Parts: sequence; C-alpha cells; structure tokens
Amino acid sequence: MNICELILKLLEEKNYSELKELLIEMNPADISSVFEEIASEKIPLLFRLLPKVLAAETFVEMEADAQELLITGFSDNELREVLDELYLDDTVDIVEEMPANVVKRILLNSDSDTRQMINEILKYPDDSAGSIMTIEYVSLRPGMTVEESIKRIRRTGIDKETIYTCYVTDDNRFLKGSVTIKSLLLAEESDKIADLMDKKCISVHTLEDKEEVANKFNKYDLLAIPVVDVENRLVGIVTFDDAIDVMQDEATEDMKKMAAIIPSDKSYFKTSVFETWKARMPWLLLLMISATFTGMIITSFENALATCTVLTAYIPMLMDTGGNSGGQTSVTIIRALSLGEVEFKDTMKAVWKEFRVSLACGITLTVCNFVKLLVFDRVEIMIAVVICITLLMTVIIAKVIGCILPILTKKLGFDPAVMASPFITTMVDAISLIIYFKVASALIGL
Repeated sequence: MNICELILKLLEEKNYSELKELLIEMNPADISSVFEEIASEKIPLLFRLLPKVLAAETFVEMEADAQELLITGFSDNELREVLDELYLDDTVDIVEEMPANVVKRILLNSDSDTRQMINEILKYPDDSAGSIMTIEYVSLRPGMTVEESIKRIRRTGIDKETIYTCYVTDDNRFLKGSVTIKSLLLAEESDKIADLMDKKCISVHTLEDKEEVANKFNKYDLLAIPVVDVENRLVGIVTFDDAIDVMQDEATEDMKKMAAIIPSDKSYFKTSVFETWKARMPWLLLLMISATFTGMIITSFENALATCTVLTAYIPMLMDTGGNSGGQTSVTIIRALSLGEVEFKDTMKAVWKEFRVSLACGITLTVCNFVKLLVFDRVEIMIAVVICITLLMTVIIAKVIGCILPILTKKLGFDPAVMASPFITTMVDAISLIIYFKVASALIGL
C-alpha cells in the first residue's frame, strides 16, 4: 500500500489522530503530491489537519487550482494564519496565479505593510529580477561588531527567508558588501563587519532578466543574490529556490518552443484538449504553409524528374539529413546562448567551428552514401555523384544556418528557441531541393 492509499484509508476510517501523525512526518512537497492524487473535496479536510507552519509550507508547494480551492473555502482567520506564515515572494507568486476575486480576498486579509510590499513587487515586469525577489533578508551595517550582528540576526532572522548570507548596507541602503554566518561564527566578537565583509558582492538590477539572474547562480555558485535599483540601493534578494524555479520554467519553455509549441504554465494533464490544440495549431499552420515552398520547388522541376525518376527516391533522405544536421547545430547553439557560452560577438568563431564540423560530417556521410548507392542501390555513377554532392552541400549549409539564425534572433531581441528544429528544417528542405536540382541539371543535363 503506497502513502496515498494509506492516507485515503485512514481518512475513510476517520482515524484523524494517526493521519495527522503521518502527515507531520512527511515533507511539504510530498504532501502536495498526495493532494494532487486525491479528490478535491478531501483536500480541505486533510489540509486542516496540518500544523500551522507545515500547512503554510505545503500550501506554497501546491498547484494553483488546489490553492484556489482552499482559499475559497478558508475562513478569514484561516487565510490570515496561512498568509502570516508565507514569505513575501511566495505570497506574490500565489497572487499572480489567482483570479481577481481570490486576489482581492488575499489582499483584504493581509496587513497594510504586506499589501504595500506585494503591490511594489507586482509593478516589476514578469520576466525581471524584481518580480521574483523577496524583501525578507538580513541587513547589517559596516560599523557593527560581530556580537551586535549575531544579536540582530537572532532578533530578526526568524522572519527572513535566508540568514546564511547577510548583506551590508549604509544608512541609505546602498549595498556595500556581504558576509556569511560562517564568517561571523569564526570571527572574534569585537571584529567589525567592515573588516569581514566581501566587498566584491555579486548583485543584479531590479529590471534584469530573471533568466540571466538564474544563470548567475549557476556561474558563481550562489545561495542568494542581492537585487539593487539604479542607484545601487538594496531592495531585495533572490534566493536559490526561486532561481531553480526560473531555470525549470525557462528550460520547459525552450523545449516547447523548439518543438513548435506555444508555451503554457500548466502541467500536461491540467491542460485541456482545447488549450493543447490552441498551443500547437498556429505553429503547425505556419510550418505547413512554409512547407508548401518545397512542393512548389518539386513541381517546378516536375518535367526534369520525369526524365530521371530515380532522383525522386532520394529526396526524403536529403531533406531529412539536412533537417537533422541543422537541428543538431541549432539546439547546441541555443543551449550555449542560454548558458552565456556564446554571444553575438562570437558569431564568426561559431560559424567557423560549425563549418569545420559540417565538412567532417558531410564528407563522412557522403563517402558512406556513395558506397551504398553503388554497391546496394546499383545506381549509375553520375546519379550517385549528384546525390553525394548535394548531400555534402546540404549538410554544410544546414549547420551554418542552424548556427547563425539563433544568434541573430537573440541579437534582435527574440527568443532563439523559436529558431530550433522545425523552422530550420523547413528552410533547409527548400534549400536542399534547389541545390539537388541545380547540381543534377549541371551534371546530367536535366
């Protein structure tokens, strides 16, 4: 019997004391997973069995529809208890997911200071560092001693999202540096913060793209990063758990765009058939229309193909190989762009590398294909030459296009993921056909 079945069994038996003990021993994320598998009408009862702190931690992990269900059923006191235990950035995330009537109720049951802070964070663009930051951090002054600092952390740290890294600011909130709890614990009580702090503190601006912020966590191995305004005043911090969420969301979004699907925030089974259709149809229509160009090219050479029908049999192989070659390169470049390994200034360097790779791949494929054509397919040698020259040129052009387009797209301010496999494949298909027929015309006089 798995944990979900055991919980349902205890619930049916109304064995609430044992059920509560079982839930208390579970991780909030695991409790949230259980809530996703049980009937919605049973969620409120189970949630009310949780202790206050565990309930708040579980609430953060739950899906938006389950959160909405609970908020709708909460009394004002229950809602205030949950909100009081949430960190501000988690409250903001919930507000962004909820419909207007639920948001209104959340704000009505928040104190005035919390409402003001929520509204301040909601003013930032959705893709900015400001939208994912929290203002719940520990700040210290350069002139404070270690003893004074530890007292301050003990007094204020209980309400902060993280206390491992503390940020040093002056009286006007200008960021001066950072100091870790480890440094404080290992220092003398009389040591000054100014002597212990790291003055080379990595920070981000409020309007900086949140994907770039997440990349800095990866690059510098950070647990939190301070967020400053244009005057370098500390306004909040982004913590590692929020950065992980951004990385996951961005990776999912890129995967969907590379598969020619409009991204959605909902999970697979929570997305209706209509929403799935709506997300996929625009790209399919666009790709279908663009693919008609390949049909037009084939039609224009219809008479030539009639005189040498064997060429028709190798069109799919050439188109597929070109599409696969371009797709390999585009995915590699898109990933390198997202990690900051490739920038616009590296375009020629990247193209030169991909040209050499394409030449090596093209020659290998050409030699193997030439042997296959002569030994197994038993085509005429000139036909084999036409096919192999086209194959080599197609691979080279496909990889160069797959390299240039994502870099150029990002430079123009668009998401390079839209230039992934489907789009590049369609473009390379048309180019490979033109090359095929031009080479055939030149060598065998179509």
